[in-house]
Amino acid sequence: MRSSYLLPVLAAPFCGLTHVLAQQQPDIIFIMTDQQRADALGWAGNPTMITPNMDGLAADGYWFSNAYTSCPSSTPARAGLLTGLSPWHHGMLGYGQVAEHYRYEMPQLLRDNGYHTLGIGKMHWHPQNALHGFHATLVDESGRVEAPYFCSDYRKWLAVMAPGKDPDATGIGWNDHGAKVYQLPEALHPTQWTGDMAVNAIRHYEAGKPLFLKISFARPHSPYDPPQRLLDLYDGRPIPAPAEGAWSAGIGQSVTRPEQNREAAFAQFPADYIENSRRHYYASVTFVDEQVGRIVQALKETGRYDNALIVFTSDHGDMMGDHHHWRKTYAYEGSAGIPMIVKVPSSLQGTLPKGSTIEQPVELRDILPTLLEAAGAQVPSDMDGRSMLALTKGQTEGWRRWIDLEHATCYSDRNYWCALTDGRLKYIWFLRTGEEQLFDLVKDPQETTDRSTDKNYRKQLDELRRAMADHLSERGEEWVKDGKLQTRSSTLLYSPNYPSQRKK
Repeated sequence: MRSSYLLPVLAAPFCGLTHVLAQQQPDIIFIMTDQQRADALGWAGNPTMITPNMDGLAADGYWFSNAYTSCPSSTPARAGLLTGLSPWHHGMLGYGQVAEHYRYEMPQLLRDNGYHTLGIGKMHWHPQNALHGFHATLVDESGRVEAPYFCSDYRKWLAVMAPGKDPDATGIGWNDHGAKVYQLPEALHPTQWTGDMAVNAIRHYEAGKPLFLKISFARPHSPYDPPQRLLDLYDGRPIPAPAEGAWSAGIGQSVTRPEQNREAAFAQFPADYIENSRRHYYASVTFVDEQVGRIVQALKETGRYDNALIVFTSDHGDMMGDHHHWRKTYAYEGSAGIPMIVKVPSSLQGTLPKGSTIEQPVELRDILPTLLEAAGAQVPSDMDGRSMLALTKGQTEGWRRWIDLEHATCYSDRNYWCALTDGRLKYIWFLRTGEEQLFDLVKDPQETTDRSTDKNYRKQLDELRRAMADHLSERGEEWVKDGKLQTRSSTLLYSPNYPSQRKK
């Protein structure tokens, strides 16, 4: 069934072990998912998850247990990935449009340093066919059309390979939290297509330069639509219930039935509905995991695996009903926590044993400096991110104490916040209301108990409040005045650093 739908994009014969292993610069394979929680893989300690290939990559590399996305929605997260900058410095403080050009761009910097740059899958840039330095891309934009005549490469391929087939046959929207098995043959699923295109690119790559390949899956982001055989793997497996604490008990009470609002950001749905969505979500992750396995196998078959830097992550998480929240844009772990795996090339092997867990807080901005260091390129001194390769060598001195998180108003006026965390404590400052939350993530990883009024945490609260004031002080007195955090009556979506002039 699958092979009948494979498009022979690259017609050159597979030539086996043609890669020159002696090259100085490693191949760089950057694999990312969309909306995958940090705990949605087995290596993270979730016994329900079936992710042998992601787990295998972590076992052969390094797992960053306190990895975050600073601005947890698609476009600002991807701006941080692209530029290596913090939200304030790349200019996107919430869900908006990725600028057409930045002074630092991942594909362009690697291209400038001798790489052939290819991108496959979801980019979520604007314009949607922007390249940012890629030699070529094959994009899957999940059906989004933001310009006349635009059609993603995936949807063009589907229209040619399966004329008349509806890619949205499940009837579930991109932000719905309902779930249903994929209605077309599995070979037509965008997860399979992305895997197929990536494997073809690896097997037929003979450009004579080191390869930078970005592979960006559009799932497990909704619609939660795995093939039936993947869903069947989760029969009988216990699905964790969503987290809830006293502070969140009253959230979402106005929406209790899915038909009231299929895209509700806050809702208290029945337990069986939530379990069904989570089961399909987990199966969607497992489908991506299969493609990760195929990609790794293709790298091994072509002799590229050992000297490849492989990074695996996601742009943000998915609350999946935790605290009656859905999707993303929140400071909580389900939304802001992401998986982060780095498998280093043999020529740059870290001093920590393979399979080690690294606890220092890292963020998407750290990926570009990591790639640049591996490529032997200079990391700009004003880039906010730092290379994670230092941590694989046990070099922790001078690493950041906290990582900053934030998001402009989305879904509700109250949901406008800034936060700091080191993966052990998390402080949240709500910019509209002046409310605070403090969570002890070591004792309470599901954030069920707000410690901001607990006298036993007064010292930690004061320290984090001061740290937040220090962090926001560069933004001026509208944010911090006389050392005190200020509330805001209106949201700011783009900072003054957002590129105002588009590249001609």
